[in-house]
Amino acid sequence: MSDFFLLKAIGKLIILPPVGLLLIVLGGLFLVGRHPRTGRAIATIAVVYLLALSTPIVSYKLSQLLDTAPPLDLNKAVDAQAIVILGGGVRRHAVEYGGDTLSGSTLERVRYGAGIAKHTGLPVLVAGGSTLGGEAEARLMRKSLESEFGVRVRWSEDQSKNTHDSAKFSAAILAQDKINRVALVTHGAHMPRATMEFVASGLSVIAAPTEIPSGDLEWPLDYLPSVSGLQGSYIVCHELLAKLVTRVRSIW
Repeated sequence: MSDFFLLKAIGKLIILPPVGLLLIVLGGLFLVGRHPRTGRAIATIAVVYLLALSTPIVSYKLSQLLDTAPPLDLNKAVDAQAIVILGGGVRRHAVEYGGDTLSGSTLERVRYGAGIAKHTGLPVLVAGGSTLGGEAEARLMRKSLESEFGVRVRWSEDQSKNTHDSAKFSAAILAQDKINRVALVTHGAHMPRATMEFVASGLSVIAAPTEIPSGDLEWPLDYLPSVSGLQGSYIVCHELLAKLVTRVRSIW
């Protein structure tokens, strides 16, 4: 891993929940000796925030800040010239597969993209490089689509390190075939940022989000802290942080 991506990974670890809030808790406890009220208040507030972010109801409400794209209308999908499926991570050294394989998030996108491809007959581009070493996401996505879903992949973009790169490199590949309108497959929470990047790269986008929160909440389980609730909140916080970084980058 390069120094840049190592620093980026450490930065995300420190800022995003749960580690970011746990560090605030430790900071508050450290202050208790000299400033008891302030220290306890800081630690308590951070714990409350962490518990709140761990509940599915808060996770769902937060996702509504980002996840505004409606489900894809397959009748409109045929207006696209190609399908672009973005990678969402790789499981490194999966013992049962004898090497790297797709993460659950990427597999969800691949499965949904395969369904659209079979319905529309549109050509497919898969996008995703390798930031941690090992096999590129795009190559693993191609293998899965062709061997497991029976969908041929026409283009592979396997050099990107982030969404910005995926958009830029994918647009360059598609431009060679004069393609400028795509159905973009990614998770709902990621769709606004991904759409922005692809539009900035000169492509017209038909959103094809997967993992759209249904809003079907069950009492009392969805109001109690859980790993799934925290994971959902983490995804939203990650996207908000990425949007902030994108804005700062555009200013500079």
